[in-house]
Amino acid sequence: MVGKYPATMADEELPPGWEKRLSRSTGQHYYLNIYTKESQWDRPTKPADPAGNAKNDGPSEVQCSHLLVKHSGSRRPSSWREENITRSKEEALELVKSYREQIVSGKATFSDLASKYSDCSSAKRGGDLGPFGRGAMQKPFEDAAFNLKVGELSSPVKTDSGIHIIQRTA
Repeated sequence: MVGKYPATMADEELPPGWEKRLSRSTGQHYYLNIYTKESQWDRPTKPADPAGNAKNDGPSEVQCSHLLVKHSGSRRPSSWREENITRSKEEALELVKSYREQIVSGKATFSDLASKYSDCSSAKRGGDLGPFGRGAMQKPFEDAAFNLKVGELSSPVKTDSGIHIIQRTA
């Protein structure tokens, strides 16, 4: 909140080097570092770093694939697979756990399951999100992704988008 107005007001005061933009795919606002062109969902609290060196703990960028299962409480409960997602959060979690078990046991590959069942458009790439830096993803997703070793598979990760399993690929 800025003063008594919600953070979505057009006259929102941002730290230097940041612009507020509207995502065409989600209709939500995001924040762009005008120097590095990196974007993030969370409102910035510090001036943009022209070199993008906000954090020096660990890699500055990772590459991951993910499998997203949305539920009725997701911020956008629809996907390329289903126009109106009605499953509960608990049902989504059970699906994610079953997919993870199939991957761990060798019954299926991550990319096969993501291609068939992920509610993200990255499904067409086997769940591959490409490389991304800090601040590009929702915080729980970012934290999980940056804590994985290359090749490692996450436990279920809950975000506003739904429930994910993440595999770090680089």
